[in-house]
Amino acid sequence: MQSLPTPYPADLVPDATAVDAFNATYKQAKRQNAVFIAVENQGRRWTVKADALTAGPDHTVGNEAYDTVRGSVIRLNSAREIHSDSSAGPVYFVLYGVETEPRP
Repeated sequence: MQSLPTPYPADLVPDATAVDAFNATYKQAKRQNAVFIAVENQGRRWTVKADALTAGPDHTVGNEAYDTVRGSVIRLNSAREIHSDSSAGPVYFVLYGVETEPRP
């Protein structure tokens, strides 16, 4: 799998809205030993998911990266920009209720 810049380019994040699309994207990440990253359309809002387990047993999420993501989830939740049932793993992250934004 190609090395990607940060932030992750939006056009490369797969839409895993339907069950079949989710399963195919998850299996592909597993086959490639890559972190699973996908979005699911929920009407005017999105669910954003990342799962490091698909990258294999040797992949770890560093403390600094985990603290950064966890802090972001807490701030987004406090600002009511995501739903309160969103979570920051240690290896699985999910953001529910992310607002749709217009694209140029």
